[in-house]
Amino acid sequence: MLCRTTPAALLGAFALLLPLLPAHRSTAIAGTGARVVAETAVASRTIDLTIDSPALDGSRKVRLLLPSGWSKDATRTWPTLWLLHGGVDDYTAWTRDTDVAQLTARSGVIVVMPDGGYCGNYSDWWNYGRGGSPQWETFHMTELRRILERDYHAGADRAVAGNSMGGLGAMLYAARFPGMFKAAAAFSGYLDTLYGHEPGDDSIGWGPSLACPGTDWRRVWGDPDDQAAIWHAHNPTDLADRLRGVRLWVASGNGKAGALGGLPFTDPVEAAAGDAAHAFVDRLRELGVPVTARFFDGQHDWPYWQRDLHEAYPMLMDALGAG
Repeated sequence: MLCRTTPAALLGAFALLLPLLPAHRSTAIAGTGARVVAETAVASRTIDLTIDSPALDGSRKVRLLLPSGWSKDATRTWPTLWLLHGGVDDYTAWTRDTDVAQLTARSGVIVVMPDGGYCGNYSDWWNYGRGGSPQWETFHMTELRRILERDYHAGADRAVAGNSMGGLGAMLYAARFPGMFKAAAAFSGYLDTLYGHEPGDDSIGWGPSLACPGTDWRRVWGDPDDQAAIWHAHNPTDLADRLRGVRLWVASGNGKAGALGGLPFTDPVEAAAGDAAHAFVDRLRELGVPVTARFFDGQHDWPYWQRDLHEAYPMLMDALGAG
C-alpha cells in the first residue's frame, strides 16, 4: 500500500534530519563562500586560522587569542577585540612584538588579529575602476566576522585597535560600519589620508608615500582628485561625524626619540602620523565628538605601540564590559 505524503510532512521530516546531514563547514555557515581550510594550535590559547577567501582570491591567516573557558562546545559568546597590524607587517605582529597574550590572559575577550596584507589599507581596492581582489574590508567585516560569530563564539560586542596602517583601519571600520564597534583606538595611525594634499598636486600625500613606499595608490583608492569621493569615503577625518557614540582613543608621537628610545634624529613617518592625528582629533573636537588623545615624544616603533595598547586597554575593556 502506498502512503501519500504531504509537502508539509516532507519538510518536517527533512528538518529532523538536518542535524545529521554533513555540512561543508564555514562555507554554508558564513554564506559568503569563505571557509576555514586549516586550524593550527600555536600556543595554549592561540590558534591560527587559514581562510579561503573569495574576497581575496586565495587563502589568508588570522590569529586568535582565546579567553579562559572558551571551547568549541561552549553555549555562550565572548566579546571581541580586533587588533590590526601596520602596512609592512602581518597577522603575527601583535603577538610577536608585544605582550598582548599576557595582557589579555585574564580578560574575557577573543582577540582577533587578521592579516591585512602589504599596505592593504583595510579597504576594497578600486583597481582602476575594475574592482575585485583584494577586498580587505569585505574579508574582515563580512567573511571573517561571520565565520567567527558562527564557528568561534564571537559575540556582537566588539572593539578595534591598531598601529600605523592598523590605526587607520580601526577608525575606518568604526566609521564605515556604524554600530559595529563600541570602541576604537589608533596608535600612530595616518588618520587624515588627504593631509597636505592640494587639488591638482600629482603627489598622493604624506601617508601613502611615507608609510607604504612602492605602493600604487591609484589601485587602492584612485587619484585623489579624479576619484575624490573614494578618498573622502576612506578618510577618517572626513568620516569623523560617523564616530559619535564610539569610545575613541588616539595616540601618536612627534617623531622625536622619547622615553622608550628611538633614532637619534626625527622619524619622518611618526612625525607625519602625528600631524595627521592632530588634524583628526581637531576635527572630532570641532564636531563635539569625545576622544581621548595622547601626544608625546616618540617614534614609529613597537615599544611605543605596546605602551599605547596598555594605556588604551582599560577603556577598550570597559566598553566591552570585560574584565
